[in-house]
Amino acid sequence: MMKLLELNKKLILEDGSEYFGKGFGDNDARVFEIVFNTSPVGYQEILSDPSYTDQGVVMAYSLIGNYGMTAEDYETKTPTIAAMIVREYNSEPSNYQSVNTLEEVMQQYHIVGISGIDTRKLVRNIRDYGSCRAIITDISENTDEAVKRLKEHVLPTDAVSRVSRKYMTEYTSDHAAYHVVAVDCGMKDNIIRSLVKRNCCVTVVPWNTPAQKIWSLNPDGLFLSNGPGNPEDVREVINTVRQLRGMFPVFGICLGHQILSLSYGAKIYKLKFGHRGGNHPIKNLTTDKIEIT
Repeated sequence: MMKLLELNKKLILEDGSEYFGKGFGDNDARVFEIVFNTSPVGYQEILSDPSYTDQGVVMAYSLIGNYGMTAEDYETKTPTIAAMIVREYNSEPSNYQSVNTLEEVMQQYHIVGISGIDTRKLVRNIRDYGSCRAIITDISENTDEAVKRLKEHVLPTDAVSRVSRKYMTEYTSDHAAYHVVAVDCGMKDNIIRSLVKRNCCVTVVPWNTPAQKIWSLNPDGLFLSNGPGNPEDVREVINTVRQLRGMFPVFGICLGHQILSLSYGAKIYKLKFGHRGGNHPIKNLTTDKIEIT
């Protein structure tokens, strides 16, 4: 159990509910949209996934930080997540590949954190009432003033432009059979590694690259990446896809799926909450094949 004297931070939600805990990472107060993730592993990938830009992630799994941070497992070089909210933070990781603690990385990239709170209750709150604005701040912060600040806070709409790379980058494969152009809306590095592993030469272009430029690269396929925020905020990408559809295969993931749908005139709406987690490999005993669900 956490000692009372260690409590120095609190998490406040728009509805006025408070969760008291101990701060770790950056010491500043930070406003963000609060979401949850049920993965039992992968906090480093979550921390460095650009899709979480400006969001505070509640980790449903209780123990976070126990295997540290490795040099190989980042999804982007510069994490842009706002906050990590955990039940128990381990500052003494055990992993021969670890080069930093989670807190050291959070301090480096100005990511706030709070530990010691009832994450089960918090996840249920988000599940029942939906994602909302929240703040991690000093324990002495006036709750009424904090709630007023939260209600007045306007969530950013420029996240994709901030996290997308600024220049075209090429990744080659020793046995390249296909050329894929990937539009970077906040893409995870593992997507590039996965395409290269499957014999694809990948040209990654900034989010606002014109359709004519992409067409001139003569790809075998166009990939639309994951990324943060509302897909309707990136009209440039939607219009680019609308101009290119039918010229070559187009596929995507997460935000990319939504952009593709919008380019065909589909309507989208925001869910009350998003259930973020990991995929689970399932063995089909009748065919002896591995399927991913």
